[in-house]
Amino acid sequence: MDSHYSVTIYQHMDALPPGCEELFEAEERLSIFFGRHWLRNLAQHGLDEGESLRIYVASDADGVQGILPMRYSIQSAGHTLRRIEALANYYTSLFRPLLRKGNEQAILLTLAHALARDAQRFDVVDLHPLPQDEPLYGWMKNALQQAGMLVQPYFCFGNWYLTVDGRSYRQYHDTFPSQLKNTLKRKTKQFEADASTRIRIFTRSEEMDRAIADYEKVYHSSWKVPEPHPQFMPGLIRFCAEQGWLRLGVAYVEAEPVAAQVWIVHDGIAAIYKLAYDENYAKLSAGSILTSKLMEYVIDVDKVREVDYLTGDDGYKKDWMSHRRERWGLAAYNLRTVSGLTYGMASLGWNMIKKTRIQCRRWFARANPETVLTNSNRNG
Repeated sequence: MDSHYSVTIYQHMDALPPGCEELFEAEERLSIFFGRHWLRNLAQHGLDEGESLRIYVASDADGVQGILPMRYSIQSAGHTLRRIEALANYYTSLFRPLLRKGNEQAILLTLAHALARDAQRFDVVDLHPLPQDEPLYGWMKNALQQAGMLVQPYFCFGNWYLTVDGRSYRQYHDTFPSQLKNTLKRKTKQFEADASTRIRIFTRSEEMDRAIADYEKVYHSSWKVPEPHPQFMPGLIRFCAEQGWLRLGVAYVEAEPVAAQVWIVHDGIAAIYKLAYDENYAKLSAGSILTSKLMEYVIDVDKVREVDYLTGDDGYKKDWMSHRRERWGLAAYNLRTVSGLTYGMASLGWNMIKKTRIQCRRWFARANPETVLTNSNRNG
């Protein structure tokens, strides 16, 4: 471990030293999920009852070199389990430690050792959702292992995205599957022929009271469960509007909002963050029409290089996007505590069972091809 780094733990965003700001700004250019705006809103409006912040800041003589924003909780469901988790939850589509370029692995190792010797004792460290296709994922896993923890990787979700490659919306539209193309053409024609319908894209801060009210009206009329943290989305919408990142599209029928989508455009990437539509108007396909209009806006007006559908492998995303990548997590168990050792061994055992079952199936398939074929035909 590089001993010239020191780590300080902070429990409030406002308590962070000024040197953190430069690193937040640099990392925010890679993704809004890494910036102070996002993390502050999550800390203010996205924590569950009983959770508290623990932000690990690694520094040396040249200033702040790394930030690991985490949250701490104690779960009691028949037993006590102390967890230190990424400052991330279902609102978050990407997480990573924030690192100054040049010595990332040494900084990660310092942060991992700080976790391991944290006076606030823990049983489990959980980092997710991490970019599994980047070197940082392997570096973080190695750092946690070197700090003495048992580490288990796990899959979080698929992430579908579109590479625009300089195309216009029309050129992109021409690549749609024929069913989507025909449905959009027919439904858009019907929608636009009705004088009572319109679509509006909100972008400015002074429009936010109306935009938030219309978005929330659609959301509450949709199939989606109520937000567990009702102030998170208004906070997100407002700070994105203030930064010029917001593209909030709303479809109206007779002045009533029937579909709404929150998109965030930042540094050449359009992130499709929230979608909702009023189920009473499902036959209009207002959600698909609104997606096409926002897609046209971000491609032809914002000139983005990428559109990101963020979280999940929903079937419809494949029709709109061109590529898929995966987000994974790392669960690290503290083998020096009873709960950490128990959960670690259980996790290790379950993973060994799954691997053994896969190996047995492969062996059985090679040894008994006719039997496997018969079973496959029956199951199919």
